[in-house]
Amino acid sequence: MHQIHIEYFATQFRSFFIVFVCFMCFVVNNSFQLMDIKNLNEVAPFITKDGSEIRELLAHRNSVIRNQSLAEARLPAGASTQEHFHPKAEEIYYITHGAGKISVGGEVREVRAGDAIAIPPGQRHKLWNTGDETLRLLCCCAPAYEHGDTIITES
Repeated sequence: MHQIHIEYFATQFRSFFIVFVCFMCFVVNNSFQLMDIKNLNEVAPFITKDGSEIRELLAHRNSVIRNQSLAEARLPAGASTQEHFHPKAEEIYYITHGAGKISVGGEVREVRAGDAIAIPPGQRHKLWNTGDETLRLLCCCAPAYEHGDTIITES
């Protein structure tokens, strides 16, 4: 008789435990999804406050990511962003196509495909496309990119 009660209790406990673990995964991740894969060609572009066209690949708006964002930005030949800074976010730019120049905190340097640029929070920065093709770069922001964290410093 006691054996039947113990087996029944064990079965109920296992069921409860599985439900509890699934519930906690949902609470922590806000979904049961643990991974997101976004293809650049399937992400709609938008214009950021500094004037660049970006495709936000991963951020809290479209994935399970909560504390950073990854986007591809594009600048046509001869174009530039407006000088700006982010009070909270630090950025990493990784140039994938083309060439240009960047100013960070007043220092101006030439950049090309393969270059990674560190931009600390609060540093004014501007990017120019000085090449003949579209300048393309990956932008990593932590915390994630927000229009409200972008302060334009030129008109």
